[in-house]
Amino acid sequence: MEAKQDTDPAVEILKLLFAWKSREPILTIESLRIERGERVFIIGPSGSGKTTLLSIVAGVVIPQQGTVAVNSCHLNALSSAARDRFRADNIGFIYQMFNLIPYLSVVENITLPCRFSERRRNRCIATSSDVKNDALRLLRHLGMDDKKMVGKPVTELSVGQQQRVAAARALIGAPEIIIADEPTSSLDHNRREDFIRLLFNECDRENTTIIFVSHDTSLEKLFDRTIRLNEINDVQS
Repeated sequence: MEAKQDTDPAVEILKLLFAWKSREPILTIESLRIERGERVFIIGPSGSGKTTLLSIVAGVVIPQQGTVAVNSCHLNALSSAARDRFRADNIGFIYQMFNLIPYLSVVENITLPCRFSERRRNRCIATSSDVKNDALRLLRHLGMDDKKMVGKPVTELSVGQQQRVAAARALIGAPEIIIADEPTSSLDHNRREDFIRLLFNECDRENTTIIFVSHDTSLEKLFDRTIRLNEINDVQS
C-alpha cells in the first residue's frame, strides 16, 4: 500500500540534535519526513537511537536543537503539560512488553486511553455509540472473541492475546499515529506477520500513520519505507 499523502506530513523533523545529559549526541537528523498514512519501519543497531527517536516524535523528550512537527503541531513550542495532552489525543502506543495493567480487565485496559483523552472518547462514541462497544469492535477486528473477553483479566491471556489487547488499546479512538516499539519480539515469525497485517487493516480505516521499530529484518518487506539508523546515528532512508 502506498501512503495517502496530505499537504502536511504526519511527522517532519529538521536539523535535529539530541543527547542525554553530559553525553555525546545519540541522534543527528538533518531532515526526516513521514507522510500521513505511511507505514514506516525503523531499524538500527543497539544504541543507535531507535527508541529515542520514537520518544522525540511522541514529545516525551525534546531535542537540544532542531524542530519536530507532528500533525503540523510544533512540539518544541509546547509546554510539558500541552505535549502530554497532544500525545493522549493523537498518538497510540504498542510496547515491547505490552504494559497492560494486571488488575484491569481486557476491556478496561483497551479503553484506558479514553480516560485521558476526550477527543478519542468522542471518536469512539461517534463510531460505536460508546467506548466499550468500540473496544469490542476492535477485538473482533483483531481476531479475538469479544464475548469471552468482556470481563476477563489480562493475566489469563496468552502472549498473542495480550499483544492484540495492547494493539486495541493503541487503536481505540482513532489516533492519527501509532508508535510500535518491538511489539512482535515475543511471537514466532508467522504470528508476527499475521499480527502486522491485522494492524494494517485496522489502520487503513482511518489512514493512520504507523512508525514501527523492530530488529526483525524479515518484516521490512511489509512496510512502505525503511528508516535505517546507522552506527554513527545519522538517518538513512
